[in-house]
Amino acid sequence: MPEALACSMADAEPDLSTFENKSGLAEDMKFLASMPELCDVTFLVGDTREPVCAVKAVLAARSRVFHKMLYQAPSPQRKKEPAPRENKLRLFLKRSSEPLLNLQNAANQPSSQQHQTLIIEEFEPDVFRQLIEYIHTGCVTLQPRTLLGVMNAADYYGLDELRRACAGFVQCCINVDTVCALLASAERYIQYKCTKSLVQKVLEFVDEHGNEVLNLGSFTLLPQHVVRLILSREELRADEFTKFQAALMWGKKSCDTNPNTTIKDVMGNFLEYIQFHKIPANVLMREVHPLGLVPYSIIMNALAYQIHVLEKKSSHESWLQADPASVDPGKLSPHRVRRGGRSMSVQSSLDPYGSNTTLSSSGSSELPSEGRPPN
Repeated sequence: MPEALACSMADAEPDLSTFENKSGLAEDMKFLASMPELCDVTFLVGDTREPVCAVKAVLAARSRVFHKMLYQAPSPQRKKEPAPRENKLRLFLKRSSEPLLNLQNAANQPSSQQHQTLIIEEFEPDVFRQLIEYIHTGCVTLQPRTLLGVMNAADYYGLDELRRACAGFVQCCINVDTVCALLASAERYIQYKCTKSLVQKVLEFVDEHGNEVLNLGSFTLLPQHVVRLILSREELRADEFTKFQAALMWGKKSCDTNPNTTIKDVMGNFLEYIQFHKIPANVLMREVHPLGLVPYSIIMNALAYQIHVLEKKSSHESWLQADPASVDPGKLSPHRVRRGGRSMSVQSSLDPYGSNTTLSSSGSSELPSEGRPPN
């Protein structure tokens, strides 16, 4: 009997159908936000004060931060002044005119129905426009150039779903083509907490793809302190000549935009981060020295260090081939290395602006102790 009753009740229920047209709603809301005459708030965004229109009710419903900004702005505090004593006639006239005064004051006070204009300086116009589009439509197209700004704006205005979507997009959008754009945008939003985690991920990618990143034309668009940060990283997987070329490329771009600076002065900011002794001697003399951008002493120290390492290696191989019993360890000096009565030395015919260097061997010469030469 209960089963038959259940069947009859199920048959009695009308069929239900749910129809959704979210894409159509999103398009209509996007159109709404694009029509200033249909909006009741205009934001003047960024240094250029570009106008971005919106509907206050939609903003307030989607973001508690916007709700407080648009509808709960605190009124300025005023000191209460003691009311002056009034005679009965003046008090009567005042009470009689109160309804009219209240109507006039209401007309002068800003209401929720009036159009408001607010200034937004924290974010760029493109970033804020994408944020407003998402609030009205529920969808937005994320792109690397504005990703960091949108992520921080979403965090700032309490849009957690958008912030998480941006964080997830970071994982798949970091590549050689986008890495410099992400670093450049980080400069604009360095004070926000979301920036730190993204910058760390981007720098780890730069370390893994050092040579590729340094050869990018977009590398020249980075701020100087970001370039210094990249070149100084011990984890950076890039050869030293590529680092020198990247610094040179950045310096030329900087001189184009700042005619009062010289390429030599600009390059001086990066030389300490380049280990010239790791650049092959022929490359040093053919590609680096003729430019006149690296001090003569740095070039010569790099060459001397390379010869010293070569001499040490050759002497070590000769010692391994000799009879260990015929070597007196007490007569060996760690600061003096010989090879068959001959040692390598550097003879230079270079002046500070010259271009000829001769590497030769002499009968006997002391070599510098092993270690990295100062740049």
